[in-house]
Amino acid sequence: MTVSEKNELLKQKRAQIEQMGGEDRVAKQHTKGKLTARERIKLLFDEGTFREIDMFVQHRSTSLGMEKVDVPSDGVIIGHGTINGRVVFAFSQDFTSRGGSLGEMHASQICKIMDMAVTAGAPIVGLNDSGGARVEEGVDALKGYGDVFMRNSRASGVIPQISAIMGPCAGGAVYSPIMTDFVFMVKKQSHMFITSPYVIKTVTGEETTFEELGGAMVHNSKSGNAHFACESDEDAIEAIRDLLDFLPSNNLQGAPKLEMEDDPTRVCEELDTIIPDEANRPYDMKDVIRAVIDSDDFVEVHQHYAMNAIVGFGRLDNRSVGIIANQPLIQAGCLDIDASDKISRFIRTCDAFNIPLITFVDVPGFLPGVDQELGGIIRHGAKLLWSYAEATVPKFTVITRKDYGGAYLAMCAKPLGADQVFAWPTAEIAVMGAKGAVEVISSYRKEIEAAENKEAKTQEKIEEYENTFGVPYLAANRGYIDDVICPCETRLRLVDALRAFENKSEVLPPKKHGNIPL
Repeated sequence: MTVSEKNELLKQKRAQIEQMGGEDRVAKQHTKGKLTARERIKLLFDEGTFREIDMFVQHRSTSLGMEKVDVPSDGVIIGHGTINGRVVFAFSQDFTSRGGSLGEMHASQICKIMDMAVTAGAPIVGLNDSGGARVEEGVDALKGYGDVFMRNSRASGVIPQISAIMGPCAGGAVYSPIMTDFVFMVKKQSHMFITSPYVIKTVTGEETTFEELGGAMVHNSKSGNAHFACESDEDAIEAIRDLLDFLPSNNLQGAPKLEMEDDPTRVCEELDTIIPDEANRPYDMKDVIRAVIDSDDFVEVHQHYAMNAIVGFGRLDNRSVGIIANQPLIQAGCLDIDASDKISRFIRTCDAFNIPLITFVDVPGFLPGVDQELGGIIRHGAKLLWSYAEATVPKFTVITRKDYGGAYLAMCAKPLGADQVFAWPTAEIAVMGAKGAVEVISSYRKEIEAAENKEAKTQEKIEEYENTFGVPYLAANRGYIDDVICPCETRLRLVDALRAFENKSEVLPPKKHGNIPL
């Protein structure tokens, strides 16, 4: 065979593999509103930068007639390229080739690209669209999943790991995405569950649908297994590209910077009037966040889950920051089991990747109730305390209004390691709210019981308590607050704090790892 013939043979082999499962299966994929594995890769990476690896890999199975079955690239495409100019590694499962099922060689390719990503110190993106383990390969397929899970664990906190569920993801396949940092799902298209509706009906008699059991909105709003719900493949891929701009390539780099062209000394005059005069009247904390960060550019994480808390990424002085806040519009911003888990996970993600934390506080306490107590609110709340105490990145707190009891500590108070704490004049820092305090303070109770007009006396004592404890100055007197500031100054003071602590260095005691109350 001549050199030209060999070159031609290579082109033919590449062309054949690039057709994946063939025209009919590709057409079927498009009919479902889904892109193919290769189309997704093309959209994900900067144009012309993706370099494929292991295109010619084939499975080695000879069971159940598999020796006669051709699975191009064994159902997965792997490689690297750039996203917004930065190196990223990725794999994309090909549902048109044997349903994207995972076998021995399929798994080995995913493991290879993950190993490369860790070695290179670059993020890994997984585009999941698979029917699960390849039954014909039996325990080899299960072993393959185990190899992937091990790498997810080892890479955690070293490089950003991002997963997109763009089709089915069932059984053991679900564990790899859940072990990554962020999970994207596509509405009406992606499904994630341990056991299918059919198996559940057989075993328990319960009837459900794929969407009710494992759809994008279920996992975004109820289970909390997913962080983003997207409208389409294209929407999900664009959102992944945007998210990567807020993350460093690895844990040895600082938070990335991006020129936002927003004046760092800009005052936020609208914040001076955002707190209502009525103590029980809510306002939207997202308005506060957007006013303070650069160019109103906020990427909310877990938008539909535990909405009494807000977490997400923004930029301040062009630098990526993690934003955490209570949301007075939902349950008055109380902390509950789900909100505690949501915030804790986000704190640890930001801390792992050197992203400073900014916390906006308006919290009346932990949500009371039998269900919360029996559901383990003590343990879940402890995760939040633990995560803030453990984090060594710069931590800044702004108290806008209520900040009561244990929730005061849980929202990054000075004793939990906040580097700087600012309070607005409207801040109320106390063990509990005035009404509750008046009911439990014995001297107040005696005066009320002795009064002719108990209602008037109660109101008098509430106002007395509010004037004494419902202000930020007592905490400021003790040094628990670094400054009481006008709301309009918030952006400027946070920018100055971020610059002052840019080179913060804090080393925890040597240990294998702590034992967080999971």
